[in-house]
Amino acid sequence: MILVNTDYIEGKRLEMLGMVKGSTIQSKNFGKDITQSFKTLVGGELKAYTEMMNEARALATKRMVEEAQGMGADAIVNIRYSSAAVMQGAAEVIAYGTAVRFV
Repeated sequence: MILVNTDYIEGKRLEMLGMVKGSTIQSKNFGKDITQSFKTLVGGELKAYTEMMNEARALATKRMVEEAQGMGADAIVNIRYSSAAVMQGAAEVIAYGTAVRFV
């Protein structure tokens, strides 16, 4: 499966199959949430949250790819990511794009 954030794939003619998406809502455990809140007092990267968001993007991408594979897609073009806070310490990540087949 080819994944790109462009509207095309060089040298390929594409048949659009439709929009695909994958999403997840992730949170860190209470202990890590407390330690990260202390980190905000002194500044710096909140590594536990960085890790959480990386895991969430990977899972959302995996789910998007699975949906595209179910449609018989060869690639997903114009991939975008979006995130939103659902509650303190939890975030939703959605990956979406257009599933395409090579012609």
